[in-house]
Amino acid sequence: MIVAAHQPAYLPWLGYLDKMAKADVFVVMDDLQYEAQNFQNRNRIKRNDGAAWVTVPLQHGPQTDRICDKRIENRANPREHWQRKTLRQLEIHYGGTRFFARYADELRAIYTCPWERLVDLDLCVLELARRAFDIRVPILRSSSLGLRGQKTDRILDLCRALGANCYLSGRGGSTSYLDVDLLRTNGVSVLWQEFEHPIYPQRYPSLGFVSRLAFVDLLCNCGPDSRDVLWSGGLAA
Repeated sequence: MIVAAHQPAYLPWLGYLDKMAKADVFVVMDDLQYEAQNFQNRNRIKRNDGAAWVTVPLQHGPQTDRICDKRIENRANPREHWQRKTLRQLEIHYGGTRFFARYADELRAIYTCPWERLVDLDLCVLELARRAFDIRVPILRSSSLGLRGQKTDRILDLCRALGANCYLSGRGGSTSYLDVDLLRTNGVSVLWQEFEHPIYPQRYPSLGFVSRLAFVDLLCNCGPDSRDVLWSGGLAA
């Protein structure tokens, strides 16, 4: 059995979904320490001036806060509230795409629902992505597994807990800490994710193609073809 794992992501990019789809079980590592300036509470969309961040503001907490502990800051003026601002940006910059209307109701539901915990928002957004891309891989939260250890020891404990004999790893930070030999000695092989970002038509073509955006960029531009685009290498832009 192949298991993959990653921290929860807000409006995850296509590589995140590719990793999930290639596993037999995907574990959302929600009990890791929260890292500021990461992707748990922000991602990028394409605007008429290029790629821009959309961010969920968080309440200040101790540095030891886990991701599942983080609470959303909702005390802004209603006109400046993060949900209102984000939804407005999506409507402005994706409203003119071919398929925005297809997903508009689901997006508006997300951005009008009251949210208190970041992880709940991230998982709700992830479910929208899973439905849209027809990803049926079971999801578990690491906080439900009682995992021990750090880095490779934690991955090994994860594989043991799920009975997995293969761990699918991204080629990001994992390459610097993952002890492949330790996993192999304990009966777990490592499979490295191979992901080639697809090229597809985007709005504002004069700006050129922008990769590694939030998944909504592909959805709004390609609609029901998005799943095939993701795993076929893309369409002519």
